[in-house]
This record gives sequence, structure tokens and C-alpha cells, in this order.
Amino acid sequence: MPATLILGGQWGDEGKGKITDTLAAQADMVVRPNGSANAGHTVATEDGIFKFHLVPAGILHPHCICVIGAGVAISPPDLLAELETLRGRVQLQGRFFISDRAHVIMPYHPLLDQYEEARRGSSAVGTTLRGNGPAFTDKVARRGIRIADLVAGDAASLREKLGLALADKNTLFRHLYGAPPIDPEGMLELAQQWGQALAPYVISAETYVQDALNAGKRVLVEAAQGCMLDLDYGTYPYVTSTSPTAAGACQGAGVGPTQVDRVIGVFKAYTTRVGAGPFPSELLDEIGQLIRERGHEYGTTTGRPRRTGWFDAVAARYAARLNGMTEIALTKLDVLDPLEEIRICVGYQLDGKELIAPPARVEDYACVEPIYETMPGWKTDTADATTIEQLPAAAQAYIARLEALIGVPITMIGIGPQRKQILWRTAPMLA
Repeated sequence: MPATLILGGQWGDEGKGKITDTLAAQADMVVRPNGSANAGHTVATEDGIFKFHLVPAGILHPHCICVIGAGVAISPPDLLAELETLRGRVQLQGRFFISDRAHVIMPYHPLLDQYEEARRGSSAVGTTLRGNGPAFTDKVARRGIRIADLVAGDAASLREKLGLALADKNTLFRHLYGAPPIDPEGMLELAQQWGQALAPYVISAETYVQDALNAGKRVLVEAAQGCMLDLDYGTYPYVTSTSPTAAGACQGAGVGPTQVDRVIGVFKAYTTRVGAGPFPSELLDEIGQLIRERGHEYGTTTGRPRRTGWFDAVAARYAARLNGMTEIALTKLDVLDPLEEIRICVGYQLDGKELIAPPARVEDYACVEPIYETMPGWKTDTADATTIEQLPAAAQAYIARLEALIGVPITMIGIGPQRKQILWRTAPMLA
């Protein structure tokens, strides 16, 4: 049976965890393909609030197997702490697995992140300072440490790899950042402790996922972040270090592109982003603050306030085409309930010319002027609606307009944080 991809269509934080949790009720497996612990998903259930950073949201369904794929950078202390918070609340043994090919965020990676952001000063990227970028830099430079290295029990090989990595890092610490060096032997001991703790969960994940697909299992791939943060197609350099696109999700999960037949793009009914970078439809007024407070727009992992703005249909259409989205889940419609009128960014202008897609140069993107279309608000509480037809006419018109602008059908509408607060325009079934 083909896989279903769930990915963010904006700058992350779109509510992918809730959509994954909902669809995982019918899934056999959920795979996390990319990102690291800097991403976070919050899911509200009858048993309370669950906050995920690395563990796939499908873990809340007892029948569902959850896998961290090779494309994820894993911070062992963060993962072990997350597993500890879940113990006693969900069954982990036999249901949660980690790819032996996933790379490890070592303690020197967050230090590099922090020192480099400080060195950049006003040109800082606005990272979460958790070492994501430096870990992926080491991966691409072929000097990374992988989960397989931690669990192999080969101290000599691991000591050699750490020695090579730390030779470069300690030179930077001393001579560029003026910071103290890291002791390789202390790092080796810590890495061995992590390996022992994680070993029961480690498998050849891509083989496991392929076996599930071949057996006709229903597999969800739950991407982290959002495609406008993609390393190639996002607002570079204000992007993440991996590819949170459909293609990147396939790569990180170990799923071939011909094994996917459903790509669900998740969008908020407005737009947010975290950190620096261009944001054409950003609201810096009381409406932006109202959206922030009503939408609880603060990072699950970092607690940072998110920047808020009107829905950007130009970026959304670009994301939908780039990822071959087959349908859209629109979340947090209820956040807009009190507004008299609602604006949609339907175009960009740059130097008097209209653009149909985000420009490649961040300097150009920072200068685009948004073209807005204004629609009436509905000023009605939507949180108790149980069908699309129960939504106010103005809310239905807003959904229809977004659908037309993006060019992809909107099949799910979120009107609150609870599981039951999703309205379906089609049957809630996996392929």
C-alpha cells in the first residue's frame, strides 16, 4: 500500500502533529524523516497535552509503530528525556524505533551554533541554537557521528571518529571563538552511555519501513518544519539544514517517490514564522498580537514568540506545486473568529513587476510589496461546529477562496486544538 506524506506548507508550526495524530488512528506506522529536536508538535487528547520533539505523534495510538528515520539528527539527551516523559503514558517497547543511520547531535554542535550566531551579530540567522545546523554540516562533510557508531560497542573506532571531529572543533573553539576545548575522552564516555541507553530501539529503519510497505501496511511520513524553510527552495539563508519537502521526506524516511500517492500539505489559516528572514505579509500591529495570543503562537520547543501575518497565497501556491500536494489540511481557522475583515496576500510586487513565486534572492524577497485581497470576517465562534455546513457563510467563503488561490482541495479544517475539532470535507480515510 502506498505511503502518505504529511508536510508543512509554510514556515513550520502549521499543526502537523495534530493532523498526524488524527490520521494515525488508521495507520500502521508513522515515520519521522527529517529535522531534529528543534522541531516540536503539540497534540491535545482526552488524556492531556502531549508535546513531541523527536518521537512521531502516532505513538499515542497503541496499534501504531513509530520510527525515526535516517534523515533526522538526534540529540540523545533530548530524546532520552522525551522518552522518559512518555513512559507510563504510552507503550514504547516494541513500538518505537530509531534508524541506525541517523546522525547524532553531539554536545559540541550546540556550542558551535551559539558561538557562530553570536559572531554573526546583526546578521544572525535566528536558529534555535540546538546544534541542528552544525550537525548536518558534519553529516555533509562526512565527519558525522551516527547512531550506529554509538551502539556498535567499538570504542576504538568511536574514539578515532571523535578525535577527528574534535581536532577541527577545538581549533575553532580556541582560535575563532576564544572558547575552551572539549576533552575527547569525556566525550567518548558520554557517547558510550548514550549508545547503551538507545540500543534497544535501534534498527535498520529503511528496511523495516520497506517491509511494512511491501506487506500492505498503511504508512504515514510525518515531516518536520515547513517547506519554506527548505535548504534549496526556502528563504535561504534563513532556512533549516534539511529538506522538509515531499522529496526530502521520502529521502529521510527511506521511501521511494513511486511509493507515495497522497501528499497532505498542512497550512494555518494565517501565516507564522520563527526567527529572522523575509515575511511579506507580517503583521506588526494589534491584529498580529491578537492572532499570536489566540493561536498560542509560541514555540513548543523554545517558547519563542512567533511572527504572525495574513495568509500568504503566493508562498502557499509555490509550496503546493513544489511538493505535488494532493490535498490540504487548513488549521486554526478559529483563531480568526473575532476579526471584522481578513486579508489574503494574493500577489507580490517587486520594482513595479508582479511576481508569481517567491524570488530566490533574500534581498529581493525582503523588498516585495504584498498585494492584498480583503474578505469579510465572520465574528462568530466556530469551535463548536461539527460539519462544514455549520461554519458561517463568510468562513466557508474564505476557505473556498484559499482553495482557489492555492489550486489544491482543502479536505480538513481545524477549528481548535482537540482531536474532535477537525471538520472533514471528504471521508477521513487513508489510501
